[in-house]
Amino acid sequence: MGSASILPEGLAFSQTDICRAKFGWKGKKDGEIFRPLGIFSLNSKNMQVELPETTSKIGGPLVRQFSVFLPNKVGAMLEVVKLLNAHATHVVALSVSESTDAAIARIIVSDPERVEELFRENNVAFGVCELMVVELREVATQFIKILATLLMAEVNVHFSYPLLTRPNGRAALAMHVDDSECAASVLQGEGFRLLSQSDISR
Repeated sequence: MGSASILPEGLAFSQTDICRAKFGWKGKKDGEIFRPLGIFSLNSKNMQVELPETTSKIGGPLVRQFSVFLPNKVGAMLEVVKLLNAHATHVVALSVSESTDAAIARIIVSDPERVEELFRENNVAFGVCELMVVELREVATQFIKILATLLMAEVNVHFSYPLLTRPNGRAALAMHVDDSECAASVLQGEGFRLLSQSDISR
């Protein structure tokens, strides 16, 4: 005889309640600290951008993202990519947010440890946070299923962008959410696969 939960009549738990009970709804704050350096620097000595809260305890593999400060000038992104390529490291996902005077390039790379060393050695202003990468076996149907699943779990998506590569020959979507533990739990429960750094570095 299988186990069952008996609730008082009229009492129901949402997916959010389940996530809160399972993970404690506690998050850590990821801050992006930009260190002004060389050709990429501003006049200020420190810039800090607060990212939305996220968690990274047990829900699934998280991938490191670099946020790189770029002055709004021709060739700024090219200089960063050339630096990485010169050391056999590649950008596998990219999103750029631009303003009048500057831009923030969010990148996922093939070797995050090496890239962090390169950025520090070459005075490139950067910050780091973690996000999820979700594999899509069939884009047209699974993309809407991802969004519907996160909506039902009341998980907010702060930003998202696709990978430039196709790990395992399939599309993949990088996502930064306000509760990665809950998001990972509900997405894996719906049959989605979360990719690790080793998956996207192949």
